[in-house]
Parts: sequence; C-alpha cells; structure tokens
Amino acid sequence: MVELKTDASIDAMHAAGQVVARALTAARQAADVGVSLLELDAVAREVLREAGATSPFLGYRPSFAPTPFPAVICASVNDAIVHGIPDGYRLRDGDLLSLDCGATLDGWAGDSAISFIVGTPRPADTALIDTAERALAAAIDAAVVGNRIGDIAHAVGSVCRAAGYGVPDGFGGHGIGRRMHEDPEVPNEGRPGRGLPLRPGMVLAIEPMLIGSGRDEWHAAADGWTLRTDDGSRAAHVEHTVAITETGPRVLTARESAALRG
Repeated sequence: MVELKTDASIDAMHAAGQVVARALTAARQAADVGVSLLELDAVAREVLREAGATSPFLGYRPSFAPTPFPAVICASVNDAIVHGIPDGYRLRDGDLLSLDCGATLDGWAGDSAISFIVGTPRPADTALIDTAERALAAAIDAAVVGNRIGDIAHAVGSVCRAAGYGVPDGFGGHGIGRRMHEDPEVPNEGRPGRGLPLRPGMVLAIEPMLIGSGRDEWHAAADGWTLRTDDGSRAAHVEHTVAITETGPRVLTARESAALRG
C-alpha cells in the first residue's frame, strides 16, 4: 500500500534527506587515493551521530541477504553496481566510486547516492556518470502529478539506452517514508503512461543504475550483498529522494555543492 505523506511529513523527510546530503558530501570530500572504504563509512557515521540520526542501512537484512548489513554507507567500486560493503580496500587513482547513504531522523527516512572518480578521471567513466545524472534529472522531471510510475521508469531507461549503457534487470527505486523501502517499486525501465498514477504526497527514491559496457547482466558477489557486472565493466549509481507535490517534484536530498553532481 502506498502511503501519501502530508506537507509536514514531507518537511520532516527533507530534514532527514539533508542529513544524508551532508553525509555524502563529507564522505566525498574525504575520498582520496589511499583512503579506505571503512574510513569513509566512519565519516558518514559521524555526520549521522552529530545530527541525532540513525542509519536504516546498519543492521538491515532483507530476505536475500546472508548477514545484516554492517555499515551506514554502501561503497561500490568500479565493477560493483550497488550494495558494496565498506572494508579495508584503499582507493586507487582512477577508481569509480558509488556511495549510497540513508538516514532516519525523527522517524522519517531519506536515501541518496552519488558516483564520482577518485583522482584522475577517464573519459569513459566521466561519460557514464554524466549519463546517470542526466537519467536521474529526466526521471525527476517526470515525477509530476498526472504522470505514472512508467513515465519515471521510461525517462531513466531511455536516457541510459540512448547512450548505449546497460540497465541491471530487476533493480530500481522504491517508495520511502517511515521505512527506507516502501511501496511502490520504481523500475529503471518501463512504458510511459503505464503503472501507478503519481499523486501529491507520494515520496519516491529514484535511482538509476548503469553498466558501462551496454550489457545488463550482473551477479551477487561472495559476500551476498555486492552486485557486480558480469563482464567486469564499470557501473554508476545515483539517487535522490523526491516528493510528488502539486507544484512539482521536490528533491529532499539535494546537495548544495554543484561539484557533487558529476
């Protein structure tokens, strides 16, 4: 069942979303050659602690997972698409890093992700991330009253496919509110004009995932969490929490720095 949020609830979710934005900003600023993924997780933990927020990621265990998730961020490097577990891996020059973070504040959740290059960028990686951001922007533009879930899905998929990138089957965004994952599902491909109508008060986590080779195949790593591309190609993942309002989409996890958009 889809829960419609009041204006006050959306304001509360915005407060949670801004904690997420600050955590991602701090983690990105800390990401450098030689820094470990565990160190980035510690940076995000401190931002959540200072805000009085908790992590919906930490201890989360969906049905597919062999163990509870042990961190407050997902840190996915190079061929990891999503759900990477932070560990002692130290970042190398040219790594493509995707960071996903959530926060719960006063009972409401926010969820967002960024992808960026550590150190020296490769043109192919820059293009992949830029396309992910364009797909997210197109999806947000489609998140208006009168459209349907399929319009959001089509916006993501059409941008990704037109650029020649793969879209991992079976993964996409979701509703969000008092829980990190709520109805409805928000696929990254779909037919326009189909699916659930978008209504004021719906809040969605929209999250394009792209595979650089143009193939869609992926597999779960040995840890049971990390999803990796089958062919070893690089992947990008971006996400915002977005409220559907009478006056248009409201991005609840927007980050102030323009440097965080690419």
